[in-house]
Order: sequence, then structure tokens, then C-alpha cells
Amino acid sequence: MIGARAVVALGLAQLVAWGVSHYLIGVFGPRIVAELGWSRAFVYGGFSLALGVMGLASPFAGRLIDRHGGRRVMPLGACAIAAGCVVLAATEHVAVYAAAWICVGVGMRLTLYDAAFASLARVGGSAARRAMSQITLFGGLASTTFWPLGEWLATQFGWRRALLAYAGFALCTVPLLRQLPAIPSPQPPATGGTAPTPAANAARPVANDGAAGVLYAVFVASTSFLVTGITSHLVALLGELGLPAATAVAVASLFGLGQIGARVWIAAHAHAMHPLRQNLLAAFGPPLAFALAALGAGHAAWAALFALAYGAANGIMTITRGTMPLALFDPAGYGARVGRLLVPAFFCAAAAPYAYALVIDRWGARGALGVSIAVALGALLAATRLARLAPPRA
Repeated sequence: MIGARAVVALGLAQLVAWGVSHYLIGVFGPRIVAELGWSRAFVYGGFSLALGVMGLASPFAGRLIDRHGGRRVMPLGACAIAAGCVVLAATEHVAVYAAAWICVGVGMRLTLYDAAFASLARVGGSAARRAMSQITLFGGLASTTFWPLGEWLATQFGWRRALLAYAGFALCTVPLLRQLPAIPSPQPPATGGTAPTPAANAARPVANDGAAGVLYAVFVASTSFLVTGITSHLVALLGELGLPAATAVAVASLFGLGQIGARVWIAAHAHAMHPLRQNLLAAFGPPLAFALAALGAGHAAWAALFALAYGAANGIMTITRGTMPLALFDPAGYGARVGRLLVPAFFCAAAAPYAYALVIDRWGARGALGVSIAVALGALLAATRLARLAPPRA
């Protein structure tokens, strides 16, 4: 089973891993552009490359965790992130820059939430739902922690030495990841021809047909496109809607607070709710949030409501991304199945920053919000269809 010590260790590892990989470009991107003279599109394209690598590696990563468990696989991801940070710190050439992001992409797929969720499902089965929600409480603090920490390190020592420090932080997660329980040993068949009794936490899938997998893949791909595209342009988007630069930064920071608040509520009060219903509840948030932003353009209070509402919805959907497959499919093959279903999500996330840049250049911030509402309504439709697969309430 999954003890509190393992949950805390994995949660701390998630905080560090997200901070030194996914949020890296937000701190160091402008400095890389300034020193190396490369275009902003190329520098930030490195992060898109990493997300694309995550998509390519996803099926293999899922099978690897199913076979060996997160205790053995996730530390390899931490080492890959550390190697990527070291190569990035030494980069002077475009090929080296691309190689660094390829390392980071492999490491992210083997270390971040999707790998952690598969690892927990491998050792805990359907009983891993609460642990999944608990570790996201730590990961939600990654940007709040590592954006100011990275800024301070880069200011004091330069971005190259700061990246070496990031590599050290990534390696520090290895002993934390080793706190995960080992995967259970296969049980020998019962004597006398009697079939073994199912485990207490064995899943009772709601559905295992292809339609459920398609709906899950569509929902996760849509929400991944939205959150990656919006967060990569959030400050600029708020500025184009009429907020002063300092106010836009302050409002954007509320996104993380919304995530944490929603996750605390789930962990404390709604962890027993069926994950398909949790997901439907969260899916109403993005269309409402984007409508608030469009209607209250230029007003800080409306923008703050937008950031909090969208952050809260995304905070819950991050949890249900991991818990819904436990309700839809047999957890015995969680890693391999979810690894395949997540491939479109990673590619959509990789394309989102560039796609949003094109939309904003052509139609402005309101055009970007219109596109966001359309995509969010598509995700809501998929969530509604998925919620119909949930069993009737007792």
C-alpha cells in the first residue's frame, strides 16, 4: 500500500521536478534570447520540442512503469532532467540546445504527474486515487517556488550556473523517488484449482470499450492545449486586454492559488466523489473563466476572477487526468493504456504556444479568448459524455 511517507516524498519530488523542467523556460528564456541572440520563437520552441518528445516517449514510458514500477523508472527521469539542464547550461549551438530539450522531454515524461500517477496505480490500484490528489498539492507550488528562486539564482550567478543548480536539485529528488513502494510480487495460483480472490482494491471499471478511451483522449488533449497555450501567454494576454504590466503579473499569479485551493478542497472534502463527476464539475470552469475575461476586459477584478476560476478548474482536472482511468479501465495496465491515450495531449500541448501566438497576432486577445471558449466547450461535451459512464449515486 501507499504510506504517508511515500506520498510526501513523491509530492516533494513533483514540486522540484516541475520547477526545474516545465517552468524552466519562463525564467531563463529571456536571458537565453539576450545572450545568444536567437529568436524568441526558436528559444521557446525548445520547450515545444520537449513536449513533443514527451508524446513520442509516452507509450514506452507507460509500459516501462507497468513492468518495473516508478521506484526504478522515475529516478531515471530525474537524471535525464539533470543531464538536460547541464547540456543547456553549456549550449552555444542550436544542435546542442535541441539535444538539451530532448533530454528534458524524456525526463519530464518519466518523472512528472503522468509517470507518478501510473506509479501509484501500479502499487495501489484503484485505492491510489487519494494519493494522486495529495501529491498535486505539492506540485502546484512549483511555479510559486521556482520562478522566484530561479530569478534570484540567475541574477546572482548567471543563467548558466543557475541551470547547474537546477541539475543538482533534480538529482536531489532521486532518494525521494526511491521511497515509492516496490511493485507487488505476482501471487502464485491457489492450490486445488481455486481461482485467486480479487484484491480489495481491484478496479470495477465503468467501461473498457474504445469509446471511453476516445472520450478521455479528446478531453485531455483539449485541456492540455488550453492550459499550455494560455499559461505561456497569460501575462501578455492580460496586458492586451488592458491591464498594466505590474497588475497583469499579479493577476497571473492567482492562477497557481486557484489550483492549490481547488486541490485542497478535493483532498479535504470531495475525494470520495466519483472521478468522472469531479471532472464534469471542473469542466464547467474554463468556459465560464474565459467568458469572464472577455466580458471584463481591462478590469483587474474580473481578470482576477478569471485567473482564480481557470486555475481552480485546471487544478481539479490535473487530478482527474490521473484518476479517471482508474474508473474507466483495469488498473493492471494503467501505464501502457494511459501512455497511449496521452500521446495526442502532448502533441497538442507542444503546438499550443505557437498556435496561440498566431491567433493573438491575427485576431488579438479577444480572438484568443474566443478560440479558448470553443475548445473549452468541446472539452465540456467530452466530460459530459464521460460522466454518463459513472454508476448511479448510492
